[in-house]
Amino acid sequence: MATRLKDPSKKYRRFKPLDLPNRQWPSKTIDKVPRWLATDLRDGNQSLVDPMDGEQKWRYFQMLVKLGYKEIEVSFPSSGPTDYDFTRRLVTTPGVVPDDVWLQVLSPCRKELIRRTVDSLKGSKKAVLHLYLATSPCFQQIVFGMSNEQSKALAVECTKYARSITKDDPSSGVEEWAYEFSPETFSDSNMEFVLEVCEAVKEAWEPSEKQPIIFNLPATVEMSTPNIYADQIEFFCRNISEREKICVSLHPHNDRGCAVAAAELAQMAGADRVEGTLFGNGERTGNVDLVTLALNLYTQGIHPGIDFSDLNSVIDIVETSNKIPIHPRQPYGGQLVVCAFSGSHQDAIKKGFQAREDSKATREDPWVMPYLPLDPEDIGRTYEAIIRVNSQSGKGGVAWIIKRTLELDLPRGLQIAFSKIVQRETDMLGRELLPNEIKELFVEAYHLNRNPRFGLVDYTITTDRSVSPNPATGTTDQTQQPAQQPQPPGRTAPSRNLRRKFTGVIEIDGHEHHIEGVGNGALSALAAALKNLGIDLDIADYKEHSIERRGGGGGGEEGGPKGRDTQAATFIECTASGQAQKVWGVGIHEDVVQSSLFALLSAASSFLSSRPSTPVPFRPKRSNTLDLEAGSPLSGLRNEVEGAPESGEDTVAKLEAHVERGEQAEQVNGTGEEKGEQVNGTREEKARVD
Repeated sequence: MATRLKDPSKKYRRFKPLDLPNRQWPSKTIDKVPRWLATDLRDGNQSLVDPMDGEQKWRYFQMLVKLGYKEIEVSFPSSGPTDYDFTRRLVTTPGVVPDDVWLQVLSPCRKELIRRTVDSLKGSKKAVLHLYLATSPCFQQIVFGMSNEQSKALAVECTKYARSITKDDPSSGVEEWAYEFSPETFSDSNMEFVLEVCEAVKEAWEPSEKQPIIFNLPATVEMSTPNIYADQIEFFCRNISEREKICVSLHPHNDRGCAVAAAELAQMAGADRVEGTLFGNGERTGNVDLVTLALNLYTQGIHPGIDFSDLNSVIDIVETSNKIPIHPRQPYGGQLVVCAFSGSHQDAIKKGFQAREDSKATREDPWVMPYLPLDPEDIGRTYEAIIRVNSQSGKGGVAWIIKRTLELDLPRGLQIAFSKIVQRETDMLGRELLPNEIKELFVEAYHLNRNPRFGLVDYTITTDRSVSPNPATGTTDQTQQPAQQPQPPGRTAPSRNLRRKFTGVIEIDGHEHHIEGVGNGALSALAAALKNLGIDLDIADYKEHSIERRGGGGGGEEGGPKGRDTQAATFIECTASGQAQKVWGVGIHEDVVQSSLFALLSAASSFLSSRPSTPVPFRPKRSNTLDLEAGSPLSGLRNEVEGAPESGEDTVAKLEAHVERGEQAEQVNGTGEEKGEQVNGTREEKARVD
């Protein structure tokens, strides 16, 4: 087995940096868009285990044009019939290549190959002929066995030949020619020699300011830190003559994982153009990623001129064509890059979106968001994909999912309670939960589609006038509420200070019970009625908000009027009398009072159930006595109702964590099967849910 070298300096030499003491690029910023060249169909394609066929390349080319690329390296025509025929198809098919798109093709410095390469472009409007020749000592000596003088002479000879059959040949069949020369392995070459070769090539081609020559300076193999590549680019830009007649192009590879940084620093150093591929496909570790470079600009407020607003469709074509999946952590394009699993991250993101919503921010307002440098919507991602839930997730992520799927803004206490249910579920399954699974878990745990124990069959809420005001004290005898003043003849006595009476029929475990109760409002009146049955619940917290939906009729009935449909969502935290354990109930209905009643029954159902799948049959008290005698047949039931298991285990966890998921939960729309009549009384009375 091979062992790690104790002294790697004996085998590997440190890359010698360029002596550039007065470098200027560190103080520069990127404030303009470079010229982009997409080389997916050439450099990217040649690196594939299974290269694209003609049809795949055709589809890929159309995608690049649609995205907005104006320079596309389409092939290596002399490599074989597939690339040559593909180039001819592009050129000869009307309307496929827009008039402002340049077709670029590659050839080594061999005259017979240059000839065939030029022939492939005959008939095109704009064409770039790209020749390359290695200039590093490693390639000159080991691969080609050439000296500096021989390399320079060959570069000049091939440039002159290329000129003679392109821009100097009226019969070339191309309306406008451009020329690109690459000193291959530039970053590993002697910079003085690179300048010498390029000066000679420029002289042979004779560019102009209107038709500049492209000098492509590749990091064919990335061998140093990005700042050294930037130094090399600045050195070239400063010392090449007639800079105004030259387009300096970059072609960084990613062997050290720094291609994006190298390309950005090199632009600061003076480069005008970048060659790369979508998501960095290419030989070995790949080319520089054009998607990352473009969207890095976008997040700095500079439009890259490339449209990635539907990035998912781009990913589909790239993965299908390359037969290589995009890594889940790939910047911008990976499935997980706009997702947060950590509870603290999820909570921060949730608060960020809530702040934007509260401030009524528009799509164009400044984007300030914890952990998300880019609005996912700008690249066609949905907000539902931002937060994903596993065993490491906290209440914030779970609450976000419920907010997005059910439009419910959960109170903090309910967030904590439900997140425990979700965490147990993810631990049990050993995987993350999808948003729809979390929604269904919430719907079932809090009985939004069907309450397994309780049904509200019928009810009315009336003013309780059974207690008369005490003239001496000015209060009612039992409630100590301020008494009403005597009314003049013909005037109706107001009911503002009177209590409310719940009279109704509820179904518990399939049996109907007629109940009555009096309280300060409708909710406390129902609580009092349940207490008369032996279900003694104290309301610890109450929250509500509206849900505004479009398109449905009121009450969820078919054929109702179309338009806005507003429902009330109510959240009630309850405790069994004298107990510390708490449980939450949730209710949704068009009527705010009925919503609160459903929420209380939701909590009551959880309290009655040791687990929803195996309910203990309920038997009501035989009288309205508040206390059961010790040892009576109902005393055990009372202990169960009041939620005090002998183990002391958290009631919420025990009652709710094992919810069966045997049937699909429906989207919440109204209250399901049980619908009570409208509450008698005024809207003012309905608001008094206490």
